[in-house]
Amino acid sequence: MNLYNHIKLILSENETFCKDGVLFKNSVVEAGLKLDPELLKLLLEDDKAKKHFFTEVNGIAVFDKTKFQKFVSNKQFLPDSFTAYKNKIGLTANGEYLTEANEVVLDFPYKDCVLEGGQTKEDQKRQEIFWNETLAPDEIDRLFEPKVFTNWKRYDKDGEQKVKKLDKTDNLIIKGNNLLALHSLLPVYKGKVKLIYIDPPYNTGDDEFNYNDSFNHSTWLTFMKNRLNIAKEMLRKDGFFCIQISDIEVAYLEVLCNQIFGRENLISTISVKMSHLSGTKMAHKTKKIPKIKEHLLLYSRNKSNVLLRPQYIPVSWEDAFSRYNSYVVKNDFKDDDCDKWEIITVNQALKKYNIDSTGKYDFLIQNAENIFRTARNRSADYSDCDPNVFVKYIKDPKKPDEFHFVYKNEDVSFASEKIRVFDGKKQPSSILGDIWSDIGINNLSNEGGVSLRFGKKPEKLIHRIISLCTDENDIVCDFFLGSGTSAAVSHKINRQYIGIEQLDYGDNDSTARLKNVISGENVALSDLINWQGGGSFIYAELTKDNAAYVERIQSAEDNNTLLALWEEIKDKPFISYKVNPQDIDSSIDAFQDLSLDAQKKLLISLLDKNLLYVNYNDIGDTDHGISKEDKALNQQFYSL
Repeated sequence: MNLYNHIKLILSENETFCKDGVLFKNSVVEAGLKLDPELLKLLLEDDKAKKHFFTEVNGIAVFDKTKFQKFVSNKQFLPDSFTAYKNKIGLTANGEYLTEANEVVLDFPYKDCVLEGGQTKEDQKRQEIFWNETLAPDEIDRLFEPKVFTNWKRYDKDGEQKVKKLDKTDNLIIKGNNLLALHSLLPVYKGKVKLIYIDPPYNTGDDEFNYNDSFNHSTWLTFMKNRLNIAKEMLRKDGFFCIQISDIEVAYLEVLCNQIFGRENLISTISVKMSHLSGTKMAHKTKKIPKIKEHLLLYSRNKSNVLLRPQYIPVSWEDAFSRYNSYVVKNDFKDDDCDKWEIITVNQALKKYNIDSTGKYDFLIQNAENIFRTARNRSADYSDCDPNVFVKYIKDPKKPDEFHFVYKNEDVSFASEKIRVFDGKKQPSSILGDIWSDIGINNLSNEGGVSLRFGKKPEKLIHRIISLCTDENDIVCDFFLGSGTSAAVSHKINRQYIGIEQLDYGDNDSTARLKNVISGENVALSDLINWQGGGSFIYAELTKDNAAYVERIQSAEDNNTLLALWEEIKDKPFISYKVNPQDIDSSIDAFQDLSLDAQKKLLISLLDKNLLYVNYNDIGDTDHGISKEDKALNQQFYSL
């Protein structure tokens, strides 16, 4: 017991290990297992700790990390459960509530590593698993440096143009590895993006969306963690992060996001209807409940800066106004003479103006400013008001324009306050909650002029998310761009956008979709907002270095092609420093005995992953052959 308190006192000198009398046991154990210098220094400088946890061998103090781990993890007390927990209910670990224990984290294999790979061709799908290579931190040196962009193009109403000048308000579509592209964009866009929306691989194992969607659980979490960490840095102080996901990973993903963005910054978990109760899912209805929903996890960068734009949906008159049963006949009297208004019921008004059932709802909508209900305001004193007439109530005489009406000593609410325009038509509305089941999900296959069937999200859904979190001219980023829905919607509603995509969708690429948007296509959202076309965007690619060899290896169809590739790369600075080419040459017979996929996997593993794309710092290296035009545009970009 005394030793336990003594060690706590020692460790309290470093807030990473102990603060305010609370020992962060997981952090201490992990530091012990890693032989953390800061921890060892604290223990070695204390005679009591040194004697207990170190063994002297030839004058050298050897740390017994197993003994230390058991000591720190041991329960020192067995609290009386009644006295300790009678006022709280919750999950505990070592006598501490998980919500209060700062050392509780989501742990998974390789969580501190980097999964830098990804898929490049949609038709390979799950056969490209080996390209998702995990790098340990000590293997990374130049991987995250900003890269050189190439193949610059501007698209506007006149088609494809040469890029002569870049502007900080340009819309961007970037082709290449999204992790490395994010790191390249960070110097320019750090702290400037208002909304990041992503629709990543769902890790279903059998998803038909054209990403490599069969990561194992821990690898998928590593893949996501790498990208979310850098994405957070892109957000403004009042920015939002929204990720769409299915049931498979939503629980772990939320815990991961809580660690990255902070549990206190979780705004909402929204359920979205994304399927119908039909099709193959109904074949298993006796075994499991058919899934028709997906989830949106919405986080803020800092909850204290949150300002959402409430969204509304159309509802029936009865749903919106079941208690709005009174009607004001104003008889040409203005607000100042509201005590002269005549009060009747809505039914009496229908009879008064000879409105039959066929014209009832049109009449109610057109006269919503006369239909009202009252509600008691417990914080207001209306005892001086005449309860039998309408009263124009001004709380502050210095602000005569700020008033509301009072009737029968209660606040008045008019139906007109809940009337909004949907699809060009006035309708009753209700504020939107966290269950979204009203967005049509039929006929998405050709929405936006591209024919992707799976994975595409409705423009109305993306429009709602963007409208909820942003204003005009704000920047929206999507680094799993896919067919380009988020960019297309952003373009139509005047948001600046940054899209990143690694897959090549050919005729269904995001650039093809955006060209349709610029030309004024009138499908999906376009028809609802009367989109007329216009605007522009800039396309650029990460300049390939080793990535070019990866693609050539992937596309090789026989052993001879791979052998020729090995001869080409073995004498160049593309292979890992850990590889001795002579070792490969001496085992070339064994290499030839491998399957074609195994040969590809081996060759790709030999390449230095820090050199996948050309670093901006190497733009002047003549070996890379960067053109004069590309050099000028890259310099402009990184100076924005």
